[in-house]
Amino acid sequence: MRLDRFDLNLLVALDVLLEECNVTQSAARLHIEQSSCSAALARLRDYFGDELLVPVGRQLARTPLAETLIEPVRQVLGLARTTLARRPGFDPASAERRFVVCASDYAITVFLADVARHAAALAPGLRLDIRNPGRDVFERFQRGEVDLLFMPELYLTASQAPRLELFRDTHVCLVCQDNPRVGPGMLTLDRYYDLGHLAVRFGDEDSVAFEEWFLPRHGRQRRIEMTVHSFSMVPPLLQGTERIATLHRRQAAHFARLHPVRLVEMPFEMPALVELMAWPPHRMHDPAHQWLRQLVHEQVARMSGAADGPPQARSDIGHET
Repeated sequence: MRLDRFDLNLLVALDVLLEECNVTQSAARLHIEQSSCSAALARLRDYFGDELLVPVGRQLARTPLAETLIEPVRQVLGLARTTLARRPGFDPASAERRFVVCASDYAITVFLADVARHAAALAPGLRLDIRNPGRDVFERFQRGEVDLLFMPELYLTASQAPRLELFRDTHVCLVCQDNPRVGPGMLTLDRYYDLGHLAVRFGDEDSVAFEEWFLPRHGRQRRIEMTVHSFSMVPPLLQGTERIATLHRRQAAHFARLHPVRLVEMPFEMPALVELMAWPPHRMHDPAHQWLRQLVHEQVARMSGAADGPPQARSDIGHET
């Protein structure tokens, strides 16, 4: 099919080629022969009057024009997929849909586990594919491969995607219940820095622990004795030690109910965590997606003691903030 002399079948190939910058890899993703992928690239070059991908050493690099095409092509394909997925209305009880959700174990612990339970009761045909955000989470999100992304605001400052602030959370220290070096109440600043720390670090070894984004500068360095890549690993690794961990209060309180650990107040103020829910623009008016966003919103309201009503009652969680 053609639109203004452009073969719309080439849009999918263009999207993959601009992402991979490699004809062989693009052909594999498109499930076509390499010669067919090369032919598609030749037709695209002819239409745009631009090389689009040019050799740089042994690699292919995008031309300036190709760089400007990445986002519009993704948006067009995203809207097309949403249009094709539309059905008359949305009935949670009978609908069958799959949503890819990216969230850390913090979000899962604090509210997503409850969202999943409510979704199972209200929409048994709904499938939630919950994944831990990886290094390529933003690339996958921009390609429309992620339906909902839950992350702190500080990680999403550069994104223009629609989002909703869910809640704010403060920080607290967590220690073993019988830690002899930490009494009840608030730690002193000196004791905080004197203790060995268990830190949560996402990414490679060069990345900083998550709390480093929030810690004020006192001209002193913490002594990090152990790092882990998941919040849920913290409680068992604190037990029987004198180490301390800095966590979000909601999750720390959850851990204290399940493990022999206790909360201790911080010796200084830290900026609050602002937890956001973001989604691709082409999902804004998808009835099923709106319903799921509303379900999340309602669960967060219940968690905060201010529920708004049944998920079916509203479908307006679709405004950018």
